Amino acid sequence: MDKVDEVAEIAVLGGVGFNSYRDCESHPVKTPYGGVTAYITSIRGRNVAIIPRHAEEIHIPPHRVNYRANIWAVHSLGVKRVISTNSVGSMRGHTVGSFVVLDDFIDFTCSRPSTFYDDKTVHVDVVEPYCPEIKEALKSGLVKQGFPYTEGIYACTEGPRFETRAEIRMMSQFADVVGMTGVPEVVLAKELGLCYASLAIVTNQACGMTTQKLTADEVTEVVGKAQDSIYEILSHAIGEIPESQNCMCRFAKEGACL
Repeated sequence: MDKVDEVAEIAVLGGVGFNSYRDCESHPVKTPYGGVTAYITSIRGRNVAIIPRHAEEIHIPPHRVNYRANIWAVHSLGVKRVISTNSVGSMRGHTVGSFVVLDDFIDFTCSRPSTFYDDKTVHVDVVEPYCPEIKEALKSGLVKQGFPYTEGIYACTEGPRFETRAEIRMMSQFADVVGMTGVPEVVLAKELGLCYASLAIVTNQACGMTTQKLTADEVTEVVGKAQDSIYEILSHAIGEIPESQNCMCRFAKEGACL
């Protein structure tokens, strides 16, 4: 693909309630899948592109987020490393407001474009979907800020509705947290050879884990209160990410094409 000048080396894809880009310089990016607005800033001496996943004015629901445009945009900006933030429901009784560094995923989405390759078969390797180097940087940031964390498996559902009790009982047998935005984002990043990892914040207990009704308001409230903490964790992690890629993420497409 043709790339523009290398505007940034790291990207942050922000989820619900993430607003750390408000005072950054906007940078429109054209992609084959539509336009994207990135917000460019400097964190720990490194150029960072921030993309709010759900856009700004009208909240784009998770099943309609233009994942291909977002990932193509960060790649065209010269980005090699991507940090995702995701709001999740816990199926393991995590404390609301606690953090999970994602280790693997299970995909329950059904209608989203999930590949850049519609005209040929590309079996991209996802044996290690989340970059080990970025994961270590995130864990270092969590420890530095004094936040306990766990690692876990992420189940991604289609949305926009919340899951049923039966669905949560089924998914809880093999996943730890559930959300609606982590896939196909992670797969698309792999297809372009990007390093990608996710910092998930627990915003609620999943359906049936408590007697309380799930609401969207509690999701935005929890993330809103954690804005400063999330920024400090990400800021530390960005400073810790090695400048050169020593992981295998960039080779995920090798030998994948039929």
